[in-house]
Amino acid sequence: MVETLDQGIHRLRFDGTGLAAWDSGLLTFVAGVTRLCANRGIAIDTGGLPNGAQRLLSMALAVPEQKVALRHAEGQGMLAQVGGATIEFFRSLPLMLHFLGEIFQSFARLLTGRAHFRGGDVWREIEEVGPRALPIVFVISFLVGLILAYLGADQLRLVGAQIFIADLVAIGMVREIGALMTGIIVAGRTGAAFAARLGTMQVNDEIDAFRTLGISAIDFLVLPRVLALMLMVPLLTLYAGFIGMLAGLLVSVTIFDIGVYEYYAEVLRALEFKHFMVGLSKGTVYGAMIAYAGCLRGMQCGRSAEAVGRAATSAVVTAILLITIAASIMTIVFYQLDI
Repeated sequence: MVETLDQGIHRLRFDGTGLAAWDSGLLTFVAGVTRLCANRGIAIDTGGLPNGAQRLLSMALAVPEQKVALRHAEGQGMLAQVGGATIEFFRSLPLMLHFLGEIFQSFARLLTGRAHFRGGDVWREIEEVGPRALPIVFVISFLVGLILAYLGADQLRLVGAQIFIADLVAIGMVREIGALMTGIIVAGRTGAAFAARLGTMQVNDEIDAFRTLGISAIDFLVLPRVLALMLMVPLLTLYAGFIGMLAGLLVSVTIFDIGVYEYYAEVLRALEFKHFMVGLSKGTVYGAMIAYAGCLRGMQCGRSAEAVGRAATSAVVTAILLITIAASIMTIVFYQLDI
């Protein structure tokens, strides 16, 4: 075809006389020839094609072919990637702060009784975040408790202090690890779900419909999710700490010949009220950050299925990053305050 068009041809006409049946293959062929002729300055006449084929062809050629810009990170050096990520972060920082301010305003409306949302949405999110997350939290917390008990026992055995396995597991799970592991689990399970749901609503123009009707999307969509996570993540943190202590009990009794009552008494001696308060406070902060990250990425989602997938991935990464930063800051602050 290319060689034929190069031989001094100035006009090309399609003749569909006697064409009994045709399908999309004909349109694909004609469209390809049409674009090739346009690039070579050759006039083309499609008047001989069937009427249906002419209409479909005009619709196909009315919109220019879109070229999706793909990011090829392989061709960039490490410094270029880090620099690009840093620039993108600072560009998005004003939007993140603006969204955070809208959430605070929504909480202010909630306290004054002016927030508009359905109470059933809160209970539905609580069920999704809390009871349905118990199995995965149980598995992860139990395994982490086993690992923590074995690692501590390996060192405590050197000085004959295996009984302090109970202190290590109880304080570690209740104060730090339980909240951290629960936050990461909920970020991967619920944060991504929030971003995907809100992103799909963005694609379907449902959020625009809320704004058109004068309904605050923050009150109606974001606030119930933030409330649900702030209420349930602390409870899941306590649950994770209890499961981790059970795992430590199993290791202590079966491997290191520590009695059940001895382990129980040592746990009661080691745990103080402040340890529970630290764990609950961290769980509350982690829950708020997970909801913030998931809703932020969902509301910022583009108008395509690919954008929904990117929003879900970005929500998980953002939530885990925020959790890590908050855990570091809160640990230092509590240590300085001797809490």
